[in-house]
Amino acid sequence: MCGTCGCGESDVRVEGVAGHPHARGHPHAHEPVAAVVDIETALLAKNDHLAGHNRAWLAERGIVALNLMSSPGSGKTSLLRRTITELAPSRPVAVIEGDQETRIDADKIRGTGVPVVQINTGSGCHLDADMLARGLTELAPPPGSLVFVENVGNLVCPALFDLGEAARVVVVSVTEGEDKPLKYPYMFSVADVVVINKIDLLPYVDVQLAQLVAHCRSVNAGVRILPLSVTTGEGMDAWSEWLLTREPAAV
Repeated sequence: MCGTCGCGESDVRVEGVAGHPHARGHPHAHEPVAAVVDIETALLAKNDHLAGHNRAWLAERGIVALNLMSSPGSGKTSLLRRTITELAPSRPVAVIEGDQETRIDADKIRGTGVPVVQINTGSGCHLDADMLARGLTELAPPPGSLVFVENVGNLVCPALFDLGEAARVVVVSVTEGEDKPLKYPYMFSVADVVVINKIDLLPYVDVQLAQLVAHCRSVNAGVRILPLSVTTGEGMDAWSEWLLTREPAAV
């Protein structure tokens, strides 16, 4: 069991383009309550150390890795598919997909023609730096690539784990309501960009875009906010422009 969030990590599987799973087990004994804080500190310290290695590896190759986080159903995969279609002709793009189970999203991404690796976390609720390292080894993105990491759908735990990414992108859809930044402030506080998706549905939901933006800024005053619609394409140009100006994370 993960000492930080309580999720299991007993069956992490990394699947490459050829579809060969690589599993690794991590049996955990039940830890006394008094040891939880020490375990959490050690776990995050180890993760941060591995994230530093990832950051250096990516920087040496000029690769920009972006960590996409959201609740399930926000439209991350649809956003990626449209983004890939628009960016792939001008820059190499690759994707690492994180889900507890299935290859559904990886198969959707594979349909765009770009390399993709699926990481299934089993009962785990987030990706960590070690999983990303293994995914990058399997993916082998060429120098200068833009690598999207679609994290497990969850507005809590993914925010705690540095992967070595160049930027953290939180995707929230207007169908989720205005209150998500207030209910999950840490996730939004660590975001470099908040993408507000499905703005084409604003006439049909009881959500005020200005209020959602204000809630985002109330927990992260300097965050970049990009409202867009994957369906209509509105706002996609600003998103693509932001992506093409990203640089690898500084080591």
